[in-house]
Amino acid sequence: MQITKAVILAAGRGSRLGSLTDSKPKSLNKVGGLTFLEWQIGALRQAGVKDIVVVTGYEAHFFEAFPVRRLHNPDWSKTNMFCSLLCASGEFNETVIVSYSDILYDAATVQALDASQGDIAITYDKEWRALWEKRFKNPLDDAESFLIGAEGRMLEIGKKTKNIAKIQGQYMGLLKFTPKGWSQVIEWVQKQPDVSRMDMTTLLQKLIEQGHPVHAAGISNSWMEIDSPEDLKLAEQLFQEGKLKPAISVATENI
Repeated sequence: MQITKAVILAAGRGSRLGSLTDSKPKSLNKVGGLTFLEWQIGALRQAGVKDIVVVTGYEAHFFEAFPVRRLHNPDWSKTNMFCSLLCASGEFNETVIVSYSDILYDAATVQALDASQGDIAITYDKEWRALWEKRFKNPLDDAESFLIGAEGRMLEIGKKTKNIAKIQGQYMGLLKFTPKGWSQVIEWVQKQPDVSRMDMTTLLQKLIEQGHPVHAAGISNSWMEIDSPEDLKLAEQLFQEGKLKPAISVATENI
């Protein structure tokens, strides 16, 4: 493992979880008795990431109990996830893993991202449709375009489509930026009038259009995105079936 730092974006409330986030951040809900954040800390540490930074926002005081460094997005309620990432801009003097806070994944997924080429890279689920069919009556209702070219280089991401041929995988919300890759992001941002509502897939698509390579590492490991109460129930079911496995001994260390 070469990468030793990660940034987890946990500023948002996660309103689509309804009452489950009335009094705590989304990432502090639990699957298998562990918070989403503990799943992430466990996977990252098991993969060799020692320095973990959490960008907080809603109910930020809850994160004081976890063995992580914290940065705060004071404008979390008015901005999107990308602005939370910009709050951590000072961390990118080395290669950094960036993780959404509402996904569950294992150390092998982190290692696949670490091994991927390129200054900007993401992980994706090669077998996404089986999971999406469990989550949605019509998987295409929530799916977005995801096209990959030669040597794993992204061609398109994040556009609405009903054409299954344009969906070669599912973006997971786990990214990698080298210092060079991050400088490309900042260079593009500085030319924009406003990025307060910018989402991550739009950013990636803009970088692709500007000619900046974005590489994709395909995985078939267990993972889960939790965006609704139904997703939470499905994640618990997959945990009970042994299809989602946390790095428990690592996740609970020093907590």
